[in-house]
Amino acid sequence: MSERALNPMAWLQGLRARLSSRDGDGGALPVRDSVRITSRPSTLMGFDQPLVVVVLALLALGLVMVYSASIALPDSPKFSAYTPTFFFTRHIFSLVLAALVAAVVTQIPMDTWERLAPWLFVTALMLLVLVLIPHVGKGVNGARRWLPLGIMNFQPSELAKLAITLYAADYMVRKMEVKEHFFRAVAPMAVAVAVVGLLLLAEPDMGAFMVIAAIAMAILFLGGVNGRMFFLITAVLVGAFVLMVTLSPWRRERIFAYLDPWTEKNALGKAYQLTHSLIAFGRGEVFGEGLGSSVEKLHYLPEAHTDFLLAVIGEELGFVGVAIVIAAFFWMVRRLFHIGRQAIALDRVFSGLVAQGVGVWMGGQAFINMGVNLGVLPTKGLTLPLMSYGGSGVMLNCVALAIVLRVDIENRQLMRGGRA
Repeated sequence: MSERALNPMAWLQGLRARLSSRDGDGGALPVRDSVRITSRPSTLMGFDQPLVVVVLALLALGLVMVYSASIALPDSPKFSAYTPTFFFTRHIFSLVLAALVAAVVTQIPMDTWERLAPWLFVTALMLLVLVLIPHVGKGVNGARRWLPLGIMNFQPSELAKLAITLYAADYMVRKMEVKEHFFRAVAPMAVAVAVVGLLLLAEPDMGAFMVIAAIAMAILFLGGVNGRMFFLITAVLVGAFVLMVTLSPWRRERIFAYLDPWTEKNALGKAYQLTHSLIAFGRGEVFGEGLGSSVEKLHYLPEAHTDFLLAVIGEELGFVGVAIVIAAFFWMVRRLFHIGRQAIALDRVFSGLVAQGVGVWMGGQAFINMGVNLGVLPTKGLTLPLMSYGGSGVMLNCVALAIVLRVDIENRQLMRGGRA
């Protein structure tokens, strides 16, 4: 019988000694006592599956909460002509349409989006002008923001968010060599944002303008614009915001109502939505009243299925439900930025800036909506991305995320050694 069979440990020590003697510098070679060998090859998924799962989970939860928040609306005289499932069925239609459009968008290469970016921006400007024309744009509650298309009402400001994301990324790629010169690099983009801002404020839609300004500024900063220029732009935008609030009596009243919402005048006036939103969160406590058990949605909280959907989530699912929603948005935004950094590392600057711009869009709009619902920010009229009721909003959110998914697909193709 061999030495290895009689005393395996002694044989292994002898093997180590022989290998050490063969090493030129006399040092011992790293020999492992056991080596695990697997024949399963490493695989690289074709797309970011966890991102898709989180997005689908937010869409599904949004569908359930829209149904819960809108089922009692027909009891109100304002919605007496609607059935209890009216908003639910329309939201399902919007989700199906958004899924179909997003599936098509994932097949479009990023080179095509880069070529179409300026034209898409011009199209968004034309639609923003069109919505202001009497008898063309549809007005609701004193705001003219929608174009009636029969099967749905289209909101051009949602397309403007996507258009400014693509246009700003394309602009920074084209102006990369002059990004240190303020007027040559920043002024044209500032003019474009100002034109969009004037059109949005004419609707009025202050919330959409804030999101668009945040997207443009973020892409300029991430694209390498000098830090001093960035802070100068920030100061100009803050000054413009203060000026608009100062010159607009109703905006000024809304800000003052937000600062002191519980006085009788404010609680029954400009801060009515805010006070009832806070009551909804207070009723929900930690684990909520239970799905479908919200009281505030019963005609106390206006726009419960759109702007204040998070308040219904807080009342029915409690702190736990709200924390899960916030964590899902945080993870999604973090993942979008990771995909963008990965694209830039692969020398695909346009794709990387687009992905990060979409991350700013989703994160910024979600932050503003959550802040409004929780009383941290003044009321802005922004919906919760992917979750609130609204056909064009949900569809453009899904289109933007489908574009980022396309960026991730091309990143993975390049890392395999192929072509994007």
